[in-house]
Formats: sequence, C-alpha cells, structure tokens
Amino acid sequence: MVKEELNEAMIWQKERNGIRCLLCGWNCFIAKDKRGYCKVRENKNNKLYTLNFGKVIASNVQPIEKSGLYHFCPSTNSFSFGTFGCNFFSQFCPSFEIEQKLHEKTLEQVKFKEYSPDDIVETAEKKGCKTISYNYTEPAVSCEFTFRTSRLAQRSNIKNVFVTNGYIGEDAVKKISKYLDATVVNIKASTDPEFYEKFMSIKNAEIIFDALKQMKKHRVFIEITNLIVPQVGDNLEMGRKLAEYISNELGSDIPYHILQFHPTPNLQLPPTPVATLEKFADEARKIGLRYVYIGNVPGHEENTYCHNCREVLIQRKAGIVKKIKLVQDRCPNCDFSIKIVKE
Repeated sequence: MVKEELNEAMIWQKERNGIRCLLCGWNCFIAKDKRGYCKVRENKNNKLYTLNFGKVIASNVQPIEKSGLYHFCPSTNSFSFGTFGCNFFSQFCPSFEIEQKLHEKTLEQVKFKEYSPDDIVETAEKKGCKTISYNYTEPAVSCEFTFRTSRLAQRSNIKNVFVTNGYIGEDAVKKISKYLDATVVNIKASTDPEFYEKFMSIKNAEIIFDALKQMKKHRVFIEITNLIVPQVGDNLEMGRKLAEYISNELGSDIPYHILQFHPTPNLQLPPTPVATLEKFADEARKIGLRYVYIGNVPGHEENTYCHNCREVLIQRKAGIVKKIKLVQDRCPNCDFSIKIVKE
C-alpha cells in the first residue's frame, strides 16, 4: 500500500475556500482535504502537496529510441522511469490500469519503489546512460520530483527527456524547461476534438499546442508521435491539420512518428491498417515534413534519409539502430545539415 507522505507541490495559488492547481490544463480547484483530477495532488490546510514524490512504479535501461526519440542521442541508452499519477484517464494510455486503481481505489494497491533524485542520477551514471527519460506515466504530474532530478542530472552532464501527453500549463513548461533537453509529445488521433472529449474528457486540446510552442521557445528538442486509432481516431483531414501545424509553427524538420494502434484487453479494436498509416505519412510529407516515420510496424518506414539527396543516414530495425552514416550532423554524400543531436 502507498504511504501518503506529503511533499509541498509547485505551481499553485490560494483562492477563496481552496487552492487552484496550475500545473496542467485541468486547472483544478481543490477544496480542503480534497485532491485534483490526477489524484496525487492534495490540499492540506490550504497548502498543496504531492503524494507521488519519488514513488517509482517502473524503471528500465533501454535504447533511447524506445522512448520515441530518433534524432536525439541516437543509439545510446537511457534510464527510463515513471512515478504513478496521470492527468489523462484514458484506456488509450499505456498506464491505464495503474491510473484506474488511483481513480477507483485512491492510492491503495499501487506498488512502487522509493527513489530520491540522487538515486535516479546515480543509477543512470552506473548504467552508462547518456539520458534520463521521464516516461511510462505523465511526468508533468511528478513535477516536483522531475524538477529536482533533472537539475541534478544536468550537473552530472546527463541529458533529460520528457515523454509526455503535452497537457501541461505554461508555468510548468517554463519551470521544467530550464533543465529539459528533449521531449516526445505523444498525441492521439491527431488531436481530434471529438476523440479527446469522448475518450479522455478533454474539451480543449489547444493547451497541447501552447505547450509545444513554449517548448520550442525554450529550445527544447521536440519529436512528436501521433497514434492513429482505427474506426474512432483515423480522420485523415485531422492528420493534415496536425501536420500543417507542426510544419508552420514548429518547423518542417520536426521528427514526426505515425504510430499503429494495437488492441489491448480493454480495447478490442483492430490494429491500424498499414495502408492507413501510409496515407497519413504521405500527407505529412506532401505538406512538407522532412522526417516522417511509421511506428509500431517493425521494418516499415523507420530509417532516416537525407532530405536533400535521399541517402540512408540511419538504419533501424524495430526501432533499434543498426547503422549510422552521419558525419557529425551532416550527410556524408551531399553535406546537407540534418536536424539531429548526437552525444
């Protein structure tokens, strides 16, 4: 059972009869002795506390490509971990079963291992990891632990990577971006408003776009994934609009990953047809995106090519790098500069 130890939270303000949490797009008003939507931020005596500080539910050393990054420190290992807590309660989220326990049974039955920020950084160093990936669940709702850990990691010359749904408030983006090197923003159904409202109770996905612009402003390296869900989240016109936004507002060289959906015990929809994914990829390229990938389909459109001469620069199989032909950040054939961050 989770020990409900309290650590004072960041990014909130007092209001009449309670507290306003400004961490994410929910902007929860939290009355005394109540919790926010994420279930891990609680008002105690009109101060906001976090209940998940250092409570890690999953950790692993894995290639950074498994975090969703193809152009940031390729072919290096990352120490990935996640605490419990999320601001999306959706069956389409990988941590749904954990979050279901939080929403239905408060904090009981959640297994975790206690870590300090120093523990995380020391583990990454011992494992020879170049990066720490704040992953598995939504890292924004662990802002306090993430902030302290990322600050320590930067001092140890370890880069910090956010794997996030992007539903983050402006103040939180500013706070964490001081120590954030890269982010993967995981979008679903091309941010189709009907999908977000029906399956995640989110009425305004524009907050995700605001967060992306803030991250760009703070020079965080960005990659974007888009999960295409058959029957309920595969609107090609929405895919075009998303690709246009990325190209016009963030840049045509943002790596963009179109992901295949796979059924789960809770979701018995079929896998996304590869032909559907290819249509989304083709449209994104027509709009002008330079680095478009198809994910969750091993051996299919996962290599990196030079935008100028089409030379194969990074070969991958099932997301794992097999060969890199870059000279620093340039194509060895035509000397074209590629948007990539090496070690």
